[in-house]
Amino acid sequence: MSDPLFKGVMPALVTPFRDGGVDEKAFVALVERQIAGGVHGLVPVGTTGETATLSHDEHRRVVELCVRTTAGRVPVIAGAGSNSTAEAIELVRHAKTIGADAALVVTPYYNRPSQEGLYAHYAAINEAVQLPVLVYNVPGRTSVDIADTTLARLSALPNIVGIKDATGDMTRATLQRIHCGEDWVMLSGDDPTALGYMAHGGHGCISVSSNVAPDLCATFFNAVMSEDWKTALYWQDRLIRLHKGLFSDASPSPTKFALAQLGLCLEEARLPIVACSEAARTEVLAAMRDAGVI
Repeated sequence: MSDPLFKGVMPALVTPFRDGGVDEKAFVALVERQIAGGVHGLVPVGTTGETATLSHDEHRRVVELCVRTTAGRVPVIAGAGSNSTAEAIELVRHAKTIGADAALVVTPYYNRPSQEGLYAHYAAINEAVQLPVLVYNVPGRTSVDIADTTLARLSALPNIVGIKDATGDMTRATLQRIHCGEDWVMLSGDDPTALGYMAHGGHGCISVSSNVAPDLCATFFNAVMSEDWKTALYWQDRLIRLHKGLFSDASPSPTKFALAQLGLCLEEARLPIVACSEAARTEVLAAMRDAGVI
């Protein structure tokens, strides 16, 4: 495979709120901090960005802010998923219109489509919009798992270029690498297992931890991409507690708590996400100390 456009660490950006609305000033500052930290791309309005509780106008605005602020310095992969194919097409079309480099499209949640339905969903998006699309497979949230055989079919479509795999299943990385071809972009969606995923042929990770520690995560992934496994293992050990701690309560509340400790945004989330528990706060602070963030 030639050097992929989408590689390394790309934060699944939080969407900061203030008084019930999007805190645009804080969001822009978070984007700048990530780029200064050396990340390899940005992913606005994914799960960590609380896309499920953003209005359509807010969703579009956050993507536009990210693209405008980034100004081509790193690729932007815009969250654009929906359990309605027509709505997903609208969001992907918007991402293309405002200059995003790709769209991240989650498998349709709640509907529980068949494998043929999943194929038809992505095929319709492929047909409607000329923009690279990454399939986002996260069965723990969507109640549907896109099969490797379905991904192999999708990989033949010109605009379906890769996957964000949040299953944590390393064997799937190897199988997809074999069956989807050398141009298939493989991104982990699971910080704790990203090292293993990369060793199985992955190209990078859409990361929650990078929100908190962009420079450390970038150093880790630069080591991995250089096949400096000894250095990578050092950073894996130093970051693992943070990876786990940021999911010690409903995401992204622990991440927003961590960012609030750094003075970067408020803890404010949208219902049904509430502020994280005292136990989670204790764990996050300990994890931040272990990583050297505070």
